[in-house]
Amino acid sequence: MQIFTSNNVIRLLLLLTLSSILTACATKTEEVSASAPAPYLSHSGDNLGEILVTASKQSGNSSRYAAQQPVSNLNYSPEIEFDRSEYPNYTENPIKITSEEPVSTFSIDVDTSSYSLMRSQIESGALPPHEAIRTEELLNYFDYDYPVPESKDQPFLATVNVFDSPWSAPKHLLRIGIKGYDIDRTQQPDSNLVFLFDVSGSMDAENKLPLVKKSFRLLLKSLKPTDTVAMVVYAGASGVVLQPTKVKNRTEILSALNRLSAGGSTAGGAGLSLAYELANENFNKDSVNRIIMATDGDFNVGQSSNEQLIKIVEKNRNAGIYLSVLGFGGYNYQDDMMQAIAQNGNGVAAYIDTLQEAKKVLVDEATSHLFPIANDVKIQIEFNPKHVAEYRLVGYETRVLAREDFNNDKVDAGEIGAGHSVTALYEITPTNTDIRSVDPLRYASQTNTNNEATPTPESELLNDELGFLKLRYKLPGAAESLLITQPILNKENTETDKDALFAASVAAFSEILRGGKHLNNFCLEDVIKLAKQNKGVDKSGYRAEFIQLVEMAKLLDDSPSRATFLDCKK
Repeated sequence: MQIFTSNNVIRLLLLLTLSSILTACATKTEEVSASAPAPYLSHSGDNLGEILVTASKQSGNSSRYAAQQPVSNLNYSPEIEFDRSEYPNYTENPIKITSEEPVSTFSIDVDTSSYSLMRSQIESGALPPHEAIRTEELLNYFDYDYPVPESKDQPFLATVNVFDSPWSAPKHLLRIGIKGYDIDRTQQPDSNLVFLFDVSGSMDAENKLPLVKKSFRLLLKSLKPTDTVAMVVYAGASGVVLQPTKVKNRTEILSALNRLSAGGSTAGGAGLSLAYELANENFNKDSVNRIIMATDGDFNVGQSSNEQLIKIVEKNRNAGIYLSVLGFGGYNYQDDMMQAIAQNGNGVAAYIDTLQEAKKVLVDEATSHLFPIANDVKIQIEFNPKHVAEYRLVGYETRVLAREDFNNDKVDAGEIGAGHSVTALYEITPTNTDIRSVDPLRYASQTNTNNEATPTPESELLNDELGFLKLRYKLPGAAESLLITQPILNKENTETDKDALFAASVAAFSEILRGGKHLNNFCLEDVIKLAKQNKGVDKSGYRAEFIQLVEMAKLLDDSPSRATFLDCKK
């Protein structure tokens, strides 16, 4: 006879409890599996293979800064969620001494992803990291009242003005504004588009694939019936889900779009290669051929390094196929990858955090994003040391070029789309001021003690010039560049318009978010005041939204390196 001691009873009860738990887990697993959405089989093109995309709902909160909630699911493996996003590494542009380095060269940039990413993070309750802020993308988020070219024979015009710096007077700000020629809808060529969708497991969140599908429905409404659309998806593998289809067949396109669901790992490199293969097979020389990629950038299978992906886009861009990259989501957002492939693929990068932003990018600005009017646009300024002691390019760190790159047509640069505007700011120190960041050289010649170059007889004739502006660009499909030049006249009291001062407020906010080392005591309250006074015409409400973002930033706690600028307690 077996004797049941108290210890034996306890052990038996524990075994029975454990058995019940395991049985419940197995039952729960079967229920989850049975309720999962049915997989779909993609359409397949010739020699392109097929892809089986299985939906897989994932637990977890999609909000970047959301508080962690307890999970009761026994299959859940507790992990501390943290931000795995990656951003381009860059060093802030230094102050240059004009007499030593009078020439500044950079590529234009029409990307705006940094602005909407910044907005998303502030609205989530935290200031973005320094490296996520690119001043040029904040500046170029807004439209400015620049003169528009009258003819497509001259794809863009340059506007230059000089005014007192709001944060470091008597220093000046030099603003360069470029406005592209706008193509009338009746004159627009057809678009031949390949949509490349990331449907991996990391896209299974409300602000990712569901928002992608809603966004592209908006884009379809802005396309012409004669435009062509194809769809490629990638997860653990890649495949074609829609062969090239005319937009007039809207039902067929929407059906393919609605079937998309997320699950699996991310073979982004394979997906990109397949999209280019499909675009090349269906290339139309009379249309604008473009791939539009929607992803969070989390490539974790196959060709995943930036260098490998850049090789793919570089190989195809010369064939006339443009690449635009639309970013979605957070936590694992790979901003550095987005920038790398967009910049090297003759395309633009945007970040979409709301359906309103999707409307801005894919509907309101569809013409500028879809129809290029100039490629490889470079800007070069030679400053006159007689009038400019020092200068600093505000932003464009990832777009700086070597001086010799300006005349080298093999060096890639940014593109301008129809109606696009580009804004760049320099902070300059006049020679007639005592406020300089760099001391004069002790052992310079007596004629150069003020960091000024010794004037030549020729330069004496140019005393009225602050500098000389050069713009180089290629017409779409051209191999050789064209040149535009314009002197920048030295006018001490250049009339300052509201547009220029509003742009200055945006730049100041960006500088604060990046650390604020060039702003003296200029703080967020000063930014708000400057923006409010110079908001000007604000048809879409973007400038009012900007002011609200700055006001919200004042309320957020942050590191000591930026806390000094959160209010004006000096």
